[in-house]
Amino acid sequence: MLDKLVSTGKKSTRDGFGAGLAEVGRKNDQVVALCADLIGSLKMQKFIEQSPERFYQVGIAEANMMGVAAGLAIGGKIPYTGTFANFSTGRVYDQIRQSIAYSHKNVKICASHAGLTLGEDGATHQILEDIGLMKMLPGMTVINPCDYNQTKAATIAIADHHGPVYLRFGRPGWPVFTPENQKFEIGKALMLSEGTDVSIFSTGHLTWFTIEAAKELAKEGISCELINIHTIKPLDEAAVLKSVRKTGCVVTAEEHQRHGGLGDSIAQVLSQHLPTPQEYVAVNDSFGESGKPLDLMDKYGIGIKDVISKVKAALARKAK
Repeated sequence: MLDKLVSTGKKSTRDGFGAGLAEVGRKNDQVVALCADLIGSLKMQKFIEQSPERFYQVGIAEANMMGVAAGLAIGGKIPYTGTFANFSTGRVYDQIRQSIAYSHKNVKICASHAGLTLGEDGATHQILEDIGLMKMLPGMTVINPCDYNQTKAATIAIADHHGPVYLRFGRPGWPVFTPENQKFEIGKALMLSEGTDVSIFSTGHLTWFTIEAAKELAKEGISCELINIHTIKPLDEAAVLKSVRKTGCVVTAEEHQRHGGLGDSIAQVLSQHLPTPQEYVAVNDSFGESGKPLDLMDKYGIGIKDVISKVKAALARKAK
């Protein structure tokens, strides 16, 4: 299976969101879109062209956007809000908690430019805490797709899910490797490649890095089981435990703080049901900085070489 995981080119996950929003807008006339003055960055143009009467430009007023979205949901609409991840979570956490999550409003919070791959915009915009913030809200579904195709499919799928959703995606062009026109199942892990020595659970952009790392490790005779966790909440606990019972050690990989992200969610499951050696590929309690995306990923410990290093560390712990 590993040799079939190849890139068919590069497209940004935010482009996948734009394509998915336009498609779901054509299929479902209850879908409405709101944006906080970032139409181009969120790739919302196609939706606006086909359904201008269902688009609301709220300007640089993100807190107000969440309130408007909650009101539209009360009226039976399915609102998709769009702005940068930093402004979709940290800036408006009170409004999300009080007006959306508490009353389980059917609002889709769509967040672009997440993580270090935002690049040159620097630490103030490179939010690395958003998954933790959002997964702690009761009833909030948290999705972090890995490429253009998966993001498009997720954007379409969440319209049929009743309840609040946080959909996280990124800025740069990124390898496309999952199937076109795929069926996206919320809460269902995706097996990318079976293996026997170590389970690697990845989310978002880091999924491609785990594929590249697994190919290098295979040359050394290390068999990696690769599982993409696109839905961090609800977590597919059955898939996690099934894989770990086979391999006996774990690496988690994410473009997020080590504290509060995917790794923490998996560690919680393992501590309750199957204590297992685990290593984390994640940013270690640090803000980012301005720089080229790939350079930043290497500097902050979430590059391909870091996946390889953590796999070997997990295997060493398993062997003791």
